[in-house]
Amino acid sequence: MITGGAGFIGSHTAVSLVQSGFEPVILDNFSNSDHSVIGSLERILETKIKWYEADCLDGDSVREIFSENEFAGVIHFAASKAVGESVANPLKYYRNNVESLLILIDAMAEYGVKDLVLSSSCTVYGQPEILPVSESTPRQEAESPYGNTKKICEDILRDYIKSGAKSRIVALRYFNPIGAHPSSEIGELPKGVPANLVPFITQTAAGIRRELTVFGNDYDTPDGTCVRDYIHVLDLADAHVKSIQYLFKQEENFYDVFNVGTGNGNTVLEVIKAFEKVSGKHLNYRIGPRREGDVVKTWANTDKIKNLLGWTPKYSLEDSMRDAWNWQVKLGSAGK
Repeated sequence: MITGGAGFIGSHTAVSLVQSGFEPVILDNFSNSDHSVIGSLERILETKIKWYEADCLDGDSVREIFSENEFAGVIHFAASKAVGESVANPLKYYRNNVESLLILIDAMAEYGVKDLVLSSSCTVYGQPEILPVSESTPRQEAESPYGNTKKICEDILRDYIKSGAKSRIVALRYFNPIGAHPSSEIGELPKGVPANLVPFITQTAAGIRRELTVFGNDYDTPDGTCVRDYIHVLDLADAHVKSIQYLFKQEENFYDVFNVGTGNGNTVLEVIKAFEKVSGKHLNYRIGPRREGDVVKTWANTDKIKNLLGWTPKYSLEDSMRDAWNWQVKLGSAGK
């Protein structure tokens, strides 16, 4: 089962699962995704995809889906994820992100499904004091309710395993997923104004947005702009497949966490330059003031996932920007 499987990361993971011999079943309420994704997946994979329109907060629907399928495991993406919205509407985030996990765990226990991969986030690290960030880096107090829900979900799962539960669980702490499937059939499809850098770049280049604002250029970084670890969404999808395969080999009552990034940091201006290089477009951007709450720089130490899961990223920053731009070109100026 893939909850949130019609979303950006979930849809790409569905592709990787099929290509690795799994049969994904998508559960999505389509609140932040589009029904057209299902058809796009079926074109990529040349096979039908089983899917349910349901909400993870609806325990009856979730249990009904479990009763109709024999799941080998669950990958749980479904969550609200906009930092700014979480500050304005925290209860929505605690309800969607925390309560939905509890409902899912209960259903898994009831139907004897042991293996779970949780979509977590590098936001749990806050502004780390030492770089790169390893899994043993202390988690900081969350900068937003969104970040706090990810910490709480991790804590729930860790405590659940400590209680003697027979589940096997991995939490993946993503850094910054970007890019799109090379077919341009699926990609990031933000509703409204994008909250992430790369879709804002591609929408600005496509003429949907007038200009991109770079928030601050006076930070302690190579060019003064914030540094992030940008990972191609297909590399991230592959990490989920390897996580499920890893869980199958573990004893019952197992929990672990892994960073998923490239191990390299890039500044905002480096991302813009990479986009301009692969697209041949000049991007209209300006330098604005710093944005409150922004982490200055973070990137991953990925030794653990490489050593234990045999996972390494295959795509470069330029690959990611090329695929993101080709996806935007296919969407055209209607891709708002």
